[in-house]
Amino acid sequence: MGLNDPQWGNKNSGGPPDLEELMRNFNKKISALFGGSGGGASGGKTGNSKNFGGIGLVIVIVALLWIASGFYIVDASQRGVVLRFGKFVEATQPGPRWHMPFPVETVEVVNLSQVRTAEIGYRDNVKNKILKEALMLTDDENIIDIQFAVQYFLKDPGEYLFNNRAPDENVRQAAETAIREVVGKNKMDFVLYEGREKVAADTTKLIQDILDRYKSGIVVSKVTMQNAQPPEQVQAAFDDAVKAGQDRERQKNEGQAYANDVVPKAQGAAARLMQEANGYKQRVMANAEGDASRFKQILVEYEKAPGVTRERMYIDMMQQILTSSSKVLVDQKSGNGSLLYLPLDKLIQSTAPATEAAAAKAVEQPVAPAAAADAGAGHMRESLRGRDREAR
Repeated sequence: MGLNDPQWGNKNSGGPPDLEELMRNFNKKISALFGGSGGGASGGKTGNSKNFGGIGLVIVIVALLWIASGFYIVDASQRGVVLRFGKFVEATQPGPRWHMPFPVETVEVVNLSQVRTAEIGYRDNVKNKILKEALMLTDDENIIDIQFAVQYFLKDPGEYLFNNRAPDENVRQAAETAIREVVGKNKMDFVLYEGREKVAADTTKLIQDILDRYKSGIVVSKVTMQNAQPPEQVQAAFDDAVKAGQDRERQKNEGQAYANDVVPKAQGAAARLMQEANGYKQRVMANAEGDASRFKQILVEYEKAPGVTRERMYIDMMQQILTSSSKVLVDQKSGNGSLLYLPLDKLIQSTAPATEAAAAKAVEQPVAPAAAADAGAGHMRESLRGRDREAR
C-alpha cells in the first residue's frame, strides 16, 4: 500500500499508528491515575478540569521535593560552605541546616578534624623513593636523601575551597621548598644526627608561613622525618667515615678519662709534697731555733762554770757516739780479776735503731753485779777520760 492511499493510517489497514490516538490514550491514563473518569466527548469539560488538577498536584509534589532537597546536616567535626550560583555565601556550623535548593545554592561539607598527610620524597612506602624530591644539598656541599611526611588539617573551609586548586600538591610543594631551605643552611652531620628534631621544627614553622601567605586555610600539625641518609652510591664510604668518627670520639673519651684519672692524682701528689716540704721547712726551722736557744742557754752556764760545762758536754757527746757504736770498751783498771761476759748477740743487734738502748745497756753492764756496784758511775767517767787522753 502506498503513502497516497486514503486508507493509510486506519486501524484495519495495517499501517503505522495514529499519533493523535496515542496522545489521547496517554492523557486518559494520566487522568485515570489522578482520579479522572476518562469519559467521552460528553464529559470533556469535566475531564479537562480534572487533568489540570492532577497536573497542579504533581507540580506541588515536585516543589515540595525540591524544597526538601535543601535540608542537610553538618556533623560536629565538619563545616558547611554554602555557595549561591558558585559564590561563597556563608560557612554553617554543625547541626541541621537548610539552603536554597539546586541550582540556586549548593553546599560543600568540609571535614576540619580529619588529619591529612602529604608525603615528600616517597609515596606510600619509604622504599618507593622519588629522587627529585628526596635529594637535597647541605651547607657543606654534601648531598643527602631525605623522606618525610607532613600532617595537616583545615582551619578555614572557605579559604581551603577557593584558594587551593590542589591542596595536597600545594602542601607538598611548600614542604619541599621549606625543607630545602632548612637543609641548605645546615651541615650534613647536623641534619643526619643531632639536629633532626630541630630541622623538623624549623621546617614546620617555614611550611606554615608559606601556607599562610597563600591563604590556604591549612594548619600544619607535625613534620615526621621518615628517613635521612646519604645517597646509596656513597653509602659504604659514608659508613666508613662514620665509623672513623666514632673511633675518634671513643679515643678522645678514653684519653679524657685517663686524664681525669691521672691529673687529680698528680695534683694530689704535688699538694702532698708541697705540704711535706712545708712541714719539713717548719720542722728544720723550729729545730734550728731550738738549738740556737739551747746553745745560748749553755753559753750562759758555760760562762758561769767553764770546766764543769766542758766536761758535761764531753760526756754527753761520748755517750751519744758510743751508743751507736759496735765497739766494746772494758775498763781494766777498775777490774778485780773477775771474768767478763761479752754479749755478742746483742752487740750485733746494737747497730739496729730499735735495739740501741739495749746495746748500750749491755756494753755498760759487767758480769758481776758486785763489781759494778763497787766501780760506781764516777769511776766509769774517770776511765773514759783517761782513755781519751791516751788516744790523743
